[in-house]
Parts: sequence; C-alpha cells; structure tokens
Amino acid sequence: MAKVKFTAGRVAGFKCEAGKKQAFLWCDTVPGLAVRATSNGAKAYIFQRKVSGQTMRVTIGSVQAWGIDAAQAEARRLQIQIDGQDDPRQVKAEKIAATEAKRENAKNAEAPAMDAWKIYVAARQAKWSASHRAYHETVSKAGGEIRTRGRRSGESSLTQPGPLVPLLALPLAQIDADYVRAWLKDEALTRPTFARLSFSLLRAFLNWCADRPEYRAHVHVNACASRLSRDELPKKAAKDDCLQREQLPLWFEHVRKLVNPVHSAYLQALLMTGARREELAGLQWADVDFQWQSLTIKDKVEGSRTIPLTPFVAALLAALPRRNEWVFSSPAAASGRLMEPRIGHNKALTAAGLPALSLHGLRRSFGTLAEWVEVPAGVVAQLMGHKPSATAEKHYRRRPLDLLRSWHVKIEAWILEQAGIDFVPEQAGLRAVKG
Repeated sequence: MAKVKFTAGRVAGFKCEAGKKQAFLWCDTVPGLAVRATSNGAKAYIFQRKVSGQTMRVTIGSVQAWGIDAAQAEARRLQIQIDGQDDPRQVKAEKIAATEAKRENAKNAEAPAMDAWKIYVAARQAKWSASHRAYHETVSKAGGEIRTRGRRSGESSLTQPGPLVPLLALPLAQIDADYVRAWLKDEALTRPTFARLSFSLLRAFLNWCADRPEYRAHVHVNACASRLSRDELPKKAAKDDCLQREQLPLWFEHVRKLVNPVHSAYLQALLMTGARREELAGLQWADVDFQWQSLTIKDKVEGSRTIPLTPFVAALLAALPRRNEWVFSSPAAASGRLMEPRIGHNKALTAAGLPALSLHGLRRSFGTLAEWVEVPAGVVAQLMGHKPSATAEKHYRRRPLDLLRSWHVKIEAWILEQAGIDFVPEQAGLRAVKG
C-alpha cells in the first residue's frame, strides 16, 4: 500500500477511481490511518489494524467533520487500546451500552411508578387468577368514569381513583416508608379493607421491582414493612357472618323472589354447594354432568374438584337459559357471565329483614349447617375444597363421588326441610338420588 503525507489538498482531492466501489489513501505518519473514498463520493477517515490475528477496521469520521491532526490523534488513541490488549470495537460498544444504561436509569428515576406497574402486571398476570388480575386493575384505575351501577345517596356519579393511584403517580424513588405510612393512614380512615388489599399488592410490586436491575436502584425495600400495616390499619377481625337455621325460611323466600332468575339460582346454589364465589360464577355447561350428576369446579387450591350435583341444585341449573357457555350467564356483561351478584343478594336480605351477609358468608353457612346433619368434617372439607388438615385426611382420605353424594344429599335435604321447601326430585323431572 502506497503511503503519503496527509495534507488538506491531498485529502480534498482524493477520489474513488471509476469502476471501483472504494479506494484508500494511507497515511505515512500514523500506521493504520487512511482516507476511504467510495463510489458515491463519500469520504471518511478509517483506522485498520490486526487484533488477535484478525483485521479490524474502525470508521473515525467524515473528512468534513475531522481535521487531519484530530484524525491522527484518534488513530494513535486506538493503537494504544490495541497495545493494551483491548479491541476498540468492544470498548466503543461498552461505552455506548454504559451511556444507554445511564440514560435508561435516569429515565426510570424520573418516570412515574405507574410505568413500572404496567410492565409488572403484564409480566405477572398469566400466573394470576381472574379475580387477582381484577384487583390490580381496580386499585390502579384512574377513576373519573361514569358509574354504571347503583350509587348511594349523595355519592358522586363518577368513579373514584383506585387507592394506589396517588402513589403510582410518583417516581419509584419517592415511594418510601414515610410516604406509604401517610398514604395508609389516610386510606384507613375511609376504606380500611381496601387499603389492606392495596398495601399487600403494593408490597408485592415493590419486591418485584427490587429484583429487576432497571428498577433496583430506585426502590425502597422497606417501604412496605409489615409494621406499617400493623400500626396504621385496624386489627383485622375474623368474619363470622353466617345464616342461622331459623333464618333459612326468610332467606330462601326472598332470594327465590328475585326478578333475575340467574341471580336467584346462583345464590341458592352457592349456599347448597359451599363453593367459593368465583368458583361457581365461572361454572360452564361443559362442567355440568346431568347424567352422572356431578359438577367440576375450578378449585383455587387443587386446580379443580368434582362434587355431586344434588337434586335441588340440578333442578335450579336445568331451569336456567342456555345463552352461551356460562351456566350463570348475563347478556348485559361483557364477559357473558354473572359478575356482581351482591346487589341482588343485598336486596333480598333487606326485604327479608336479615342482617348483612356476604357471599363468602353463604359458603361459611354451608359448612356450619352441615354440622346439624353430623357430617364428618373431612367430607365437608372435600366438598368445599379446603386443604386437608390432618395427616390421615391428607394422605389416606380421598372419598369417591358416591360417598360424597350420600352426605351431600342429606345436607341439601335438611336445609330444604328447615327452609320449609317441599322439593321432590321426580316432580322436577329428575331421577331420585339415593342418600
């Protein structure tokens, strides 16, 4: 390769020969430095040497942006890197990566925590149940939407922001223990139960951020220390709402009078099966076997469980309209199924003059009322999907469906008897089940 002394005139006058894609003018002062001219007229300083036995070529910059002295100084700097066993390309890539990481870190430091929250929810929601996903959506909703359900007297027609909205509007670095304590104290005054749930979801979110390199530096790991909830939230009392035997006639009378037959059937089936709210609401027709009289329920503990389809519940389900795949369907709901049965239930309780009773209270009622029939505790636990509590139950007792049915039918018959309901399976178009 012919080498020449670089001058402004030589660099300016150097061109790529016709018929060639590129040509090089090599410097006689600094080894490896050249001007490269291409067929489209572009010219740039380049530096070419061998690194680990392989030819390396680095573009320094255009001849318009770089002077000769500056290009020579840059070539010498690159040679020093090579002499130090460093590949200039790798050094450059690491520098760019470090700059980008610094820029991203600064962006994360200033961005509202809501940005990280959305990434967190998207990353984790596949592992969550539908209700758990709904909780995350509710606590972080901006609010301000028109209410689509009944509102109390004097209440705004617009929805309130979720409890976590003011926190998630802050950068992660500002969500510390002092700020969370102040937020928790305010929320506990108006919605303590919701505040407890929100605190739990926030703690899980911050723990996730602490494990992510892009957020780790900005998270206060003690922001949701357990002592905060103990100090600022009222003590969580165990719920004991439950239907008493003498309340059954009134409860059934007014639940069966509900205008919406789906709501009525759902509430009665919830009491008669002892299922969890969403387990029953998510029941599909494919899960109902009228021939062999069984229900397959999605169980939050075991994944699914099969329980008997008792005569009264079978009659309730058989009378429901088959609009879609859901047993408890709702043409008004976007999901196509029953989403909020509490409104109808509360109306029935008010009309009956009964005390407040949650949907989970109906599940609790099933377990309590079953004791009147002296059903073995393990049978009730298996019907309701409770974890086995003793070694014998855990390892040796998995009762077949027929054995469960014999007890379940007794429970149902006793509840109906106490409610004053005269139910005969044959009159409902069902074959009798031996108990």
